[in-house]
Amino acid sequence: MSIGERIKVILEEKQLKQVDFAKKLGISANYVNLLVNNKKDSISETLAKLIEETYGYSSAWIISGIEPKLICNDMSYLKSETINKIKRMSDDEILAILAFVNSFDEIKKLNKNKKARTLVTFLCVLISALSQAYVIQVFIQPANLLSSGFTGVAILIEKITSTYFGFSFSTSLGMIVLNVPVAILCYKNISPRFTLFSLLQVFLASLFLKVCQFQPLFNDILLNITFGGVSYGLMAVLVLRGNASTGGTDFIALYISNKKGKSIWEYVFVFNTLILMIFGSMFGWIHAGYSILFQFISTKTIDSFYHRYERVTLQITTKKSKEIVEAYIQYYRHGISCVEAIGGYSKQPMNLLHTVVSSYEVQDIIDLMKDVDPDLIVNVIKTENFYGGFYQQPIE
Repeated sequence: MSIGERIKVILEEKQLKQVDFAKKLGISANYVNLLVNNKKDSISETLAKLIEETYGYSSAWIISGIEPKLICNDMSYLKSETINKIKRMSDDEILAILAFVNSFDEIKKLNKNKKARTLVTFLCVLISALSQAYVIQVFIQPANLLSSGFTGVAILIEKITSTYFGFSFSTSLGMIVLNVPVAILCYKNISPRFTLFSLLQVFLASLFLKVCQFQPLFNDILLNITFGGVSYGLMAVLVLRGNASTGGTDFIALYISNKKGKSIWEYVFVFNTLILMIFGSMFGWIHAGYSILFQFISTKTIDSFYHRYERVTLQITTKKSKEIVEAYIQYYRHGISCVEAIGGYSKQPMNLLHTVVSSYEVQDIIDLMKDVDPDLIVNVIKTENFYGGFYQQPIE
């Protein structure tokens, strides 16, 4: 293959006319024509290098046909070629490519946020497990409180089997038998990540109970119940906000809450109370009564600080309703309505926006809207009851 034929290959592959090729290289079109028609059988090394830098074809291949033909790792060529292709694109094609490139930035942000969320969840699980061991040793055990939840059920099964049936169904085995089915249910219906971190919390709490030795603070049973109940509730809130749980009845509570879209901690309290009443009827009412009081305090603490399933109504007054709605629906999957209004004082036209959101989303939504319109007014109203379709973000 002659030099002229190799130049012709470049022109064909790049879909170039001789005059455009010559203009790009700063040489005459007549000179290119002589090369292509084999009326000139050599070119300077300088020109070959210029073709290499501009179009990515090896100068050695241009001059003597030595492979490889292309210099694929030449970034200057790739940049130049990309720019040339973009110049030939329509506006719609350029916008499509820009959207595609921007998606990589979003993916990077998501990956970064995912790592941060995983770290936060792990820290919440670790701290809550240590706190749980502390509360059990410092408050619960000195008060001789009875266990509730799945642990209480497992203990109850062991006592009943050993007392009335002549064999002992161990508490540890009972806890496994009770926890495994609901863990599998949550793994499939809530999220694998939530379930695995919850099981990690149970394991770490058991480990800390064995390796740590915390001394009681009070000799008074009511102080132990009060401080223990609040501390246990705050511990549960911490791990729940980290998108995990303490296992057992928490699995069931969150599974049903996710299905119904509302908190059911009061039902968890009722279940625990029934277990403790059975304990009381079989083994004495004093400690069963104290244990029910402890459960009430801890459940109320959880209900007071964990608001995932509470809903609020946002009423927004703004003059930039279109921009706010566009920004809002881009990030949130809630409906939003817009009503035209007139300012009573200013007599200026404005809009009222109305949307119902989860309580934990409120601050992020307000920040998003304030970025669009710093002068907007937001009224946050607690929603007691809501009927109709509502998107509840799944637990990760």
